Amino acid sequence: MIAVVQRVLNSSVSIDRSVVGAIDRGLNVLLGVAEGDTEKDAEFLASKVVHLRIFEDDSSKMNRSLLDLGGQMLVISQFTLLGDCRKGRRPSFVKAAEPELAQRLYHHFVARVTALGISTQTGRFGARMQVHIVNDGPVTLLVHSR
Repeated sequence: MIAVVQRVLNSSVSIDRSVVGAIDRGLNVLLGVAEGDTEKDAEFLASKVVHLRIFEDDSSKMNRSLLDLGGQMLVISQFTLLGDCRKGRRPSFVKAAEPELAQRLYHHFVARVTALGISTQTGRFGARMQVHIVNDGPVTLLVHSR
């Protein structure tokens, strides 16, 4: 499982020009599920992202987590994160999980983040979405479960 974690001032996701999820200060997470991922990957990644110390403290050092901040998270499924571009000019998605597994683990990740006390919004799994992100910093990290 892979997550692109972006520290944001605000973020929203729309489908057909209608906002389906929006947050203020917090994290925008683009989540990709790989073949072979399990609930343990989702649980590990949820805990890791929620506890990442990437928000500034009073000394302007990245020393606070999303949990410390009381921030929000917007989670958007994105299978293209598993695209392999090493050969040719067209990405291969053979390492991406099948949609049924990916959807189940995506929802498990969201449930774990919520259970950890984070106000969580989502996009819609499998939908064509437009994402608006106001990156803060910018701070963007790649986090893997393996």
